[in-house]
Amino acid sequence: MTRHRPDRAAGKRGSRCAVMLAAAVLLTTPASAQSGGDGFLFSQPSGTVTFRTGFDHARAGSELFAFTTDRLTVDRGDFSGGTIAGDVSIRLSGRTDVMISVAHSQAQSRSEFRHWLDNAGLPIEQTTTFRRVPLTGSLRAYLVQPGHTIGHFAWVPARFSPYIGAGGGVMWYRFAQAGDFIDFNTTRVFPDAFSSSGWTPTVHGIGGVDISLHPRFALTTEARYEWGRAELSSDFAGFDRLDLSGFTVTTGISIRY
Repeated sequence: MTRHRPDRAAGKRGSRCAVMLAAAVLLTTPASAQSGGDGFLFSQPSGTVTFRTGFDHARAGSELFAFTTDRLTVDRGDFSGGTIAGDVSIRLSGRTDVMISVAHSQAQSRSEFRHWLDNAGLPIEQTTTFRRVPLTGSLRAYLVQPGHTIGHFAWVPARFSPYIGAGGGVMWYRFAQAGDFIDFNTTRVFPDAFSSSGWTPTVHGIGGVDISLHPRFALTTEARYEWGRAELSSDFAGFDRLDLSGFTVTTGISIRY
C-alpha cells in the first residue's frame, strides 16, 4: 500500500485563506462597534438629541385671566397642563452647548358662570383653551465636565452633569373661549366664540442635570422659567397684554451623537 504525503501547497493555501478571512472580519466590523465600548465612546460626542415630557405651570397673571376666574368656575391652576418638548444641542466646547428647543403645552377647561343661570334655570356653559408653543435657542453651560478623555481613543461620560443656561426665542399662543355668554347690559344669553392667537418674543432661564445611563444615553431632568406677554385680538378689547409666562419641569431621554 502506498502512503501519500500531505499536500503542503494546500496547507499554505488554507493558511492564507484563514488570514484573509480574519482581515475581512476586522474590516467589516459594524460601525456601532467602532463608536462605543463598555462604558465609553471612542470620541467626545458632538451634541445630544433630547425628548422630554412634564408639566407646564402657567403664571396666568394678567387681566384676562383674572376676569375669567372671577366670572367663570375656573381657577388659575386650570390654565396649566402637560407639556412635551424636544431639543437638539451642538457642543461648542468641553462644557458649553448651543441648544435649539421646541415645546407644546395645552390646558382646556369646561366651566359655567358662577352667579348666573339661563332662563330655563340651567348653567351657562363654555370651554376655555390655552395653548403655548415656544421655539427657542439657549446657551447651556455644564457646571462640571460632562465627561473625560482617557488616552486618545476613549471618552467616558460623567455620572451626573448639572447645567444652567439662558436664551430666548418666539412663542405661538392661542387663548380661546367657546360656548354661551351673557350680555351684562341686557342679561341676554347668547352663543359665541372668542379667540386670540399669534407670535410674541420670549426669554427664559434653565437648570437641569444629565444622569448617564449608558455611553449613548442619559436621563435628563430640566426646570425652565419662560417670560412672555402678547397683545390680544379685538375679541378681547380692553384687556392688557396676555401673560404667557410659566414654570416648566420635564424629564426625558438624551441621546449623544
